[in-house]
Amino acid sequence: MCQSIRLLKQARDFLNSISKGSVMIVSIRRILFPTDFSEPAAEAQKYAIALADRLGAELHLLNVIVPPVIPFPDSSTSWTMPDTGLIEQVKDAEARFSKEISLLPEERRVVSAVVTGFAVEEIVKYAEEHVIDLIVVGTHGLTGLSHLLIGSVAEKLVRVATCPVLTVRPGGHQFLIEGSQVSASALS
Repeated sequence: MCQSIRLLKQARDFLNSISKGSVMIVSIRRILFPTDFSEPAAEAQKYAIALADRLGAELHLLNVIVPPVIPFPDSSTSWTMPDTGLIEQVKDAEARFSKEISLLPEERRVVSAVVTGFAVEEIVKYAEEHVIDLIVVGTHGLTGLSHLLIGSVAEKLVRVATCPVLTVRPGGHQFLIEGSQVSASALS
């Protein structure tokens, strides 16, 4: 735990030195957390909340419901299936967001939205429309054939988003202190 506090102090000192110099001032006022409610997303949510707390940023929660699509032999064309439970999926996602928001402190500024479309396109569109400063997204860590067939929303976001993207992989290096609160005096 002492090492974690030391790392947090070093990070704070680094950010303070940057803001005092002519290098760069980082201002993160809005953080977007796109979620599919998976385990990797739950891990990333911890980071999004912790960063929003530490930076005093507004937290945006976004769920993109991908409509079922039937591809045609011509790869440039596809047909979106008629509504088959989309309304129920939207209501379910809104209910999950309401529940999660109710668990957060009342003073937290949280915005939630559920949209339909293709994940990467909708996340980037939302980020641009809401002037998001940082996207925090979980990654499933797929490799090989699974990655080739399914692709990676997180990877595509890193390539096309107009703002920085923090990817969080479950089981990877964790810099959050689980189940403990670091006092403000330890960080200053």
